[in-house]
Amino acid sequence: MSQSRSEMRKPSKKPKKKRKGFKIFLIIVLVLFIALGLFVWKIYSDVAGTSEKIHKDVETEKVRESSIDISKKDPFSILLLGVDTGDLGRTEQGRSDTMMVMTVNPNTDKTTIVSIPRDTRTEIVGHGTTDKINHAYAFGGTAMSVNTVQNMLNIPIDYYVEVNMQGLQDVVNAVGGVQVTSPLTFSSDGYNFTEGVSASLDGKAALAYSRMRYEDPAGDNGRQERQRQIIQATVEKVASLSTISNYQDILGSLENNMQTNLEFDDMVKIFNNYRSAAGNIQQEQLVAEGTTIDGIYYGIVSDGEMSRVTELLKEQLELN
Repeated sequence: MSQSRSEMRKPSKKPKKKRKGFKIFLIIVLVLFIALGLFVWKIYSDVAGTSEKIHKDVETEKVRESSIDISKKDPFSILLLGVDTGDLGRTEQGRSDTMMVMTVNPNTDKTTIVSIPRDTRTEIVGHGTTDKINHAYAFGGTAMSVNTVQNMLNIPIDYYVEVNMQGLQDVVNAVGGVQVTSPLTFSSDGYNFTEGVSASLDGKAALAYSRMRYEDPAGDNGRQERQRQIIQATVEKVASLSTISNYQDILGSLENNMQTNLEFDDMVKIFNNYRSAAGNIQQEQLVAEGTTIDGIYYGIVSDGEMSRVTELLKEQLELN
């Protein structure tokens, strides 16, 4: 009888060990989940803090009859400004070295980026002159640049993002460098680039790669193409998990070198509602023919070319 009781008691001990092991496993999972949650919250909090620091509203002429609503997935436009303040030690206002208009349409799942040559001759709205478009920033900062682009392209600019040239170097360094393939062979600021050869660039090399234009047969158009390469490679690197450990360095570089009128809530909505459009990018170039007027070089955009680009952007903004 005692033997049978003993035999009956033995199996009852095994489930206890299994239950204990399962409890330990659950505790470990819970601790990891909490740690992950705290880490995600830390990133979220830091990004929100950076967004607040780089946010700056500007007063511009209102072109739209009613404001867009990104929570309803309205198409929108952004003016991207790369300014030469901070480049080569400059501390003055500087000029817009790079100008691009980006439209994002979640209904067509498409993002269109149009590069505007810096020497494009146009009316500088608010200054009463006709000049190179990159002088708008020197005369009146972001607001005058936005108003001038709106007037030239006959479209609304909903948001702007401004980054100085020093910022490009800092951001590329923060993401651990970028990989690009040069479309031509050239040297710039002590760096050598070979046509068709992929190269890993740190911030200083990326700046040299994107700044050269006099050795490029395509002139400013060629330089803008290389700038788009650097921007796209940087965005892809930021979006990858490989940079998660460097996110504080990335945020720090943005705080020091970037301004925008996008608020944090706007960024979250765009991330949630426009991601598919951001993955489909069409790049366009506003084509200008070079000429000299009173001894000054300008880029002249024909009426037909201006109409082509305006209609393209209006179609993406669903304004037709």
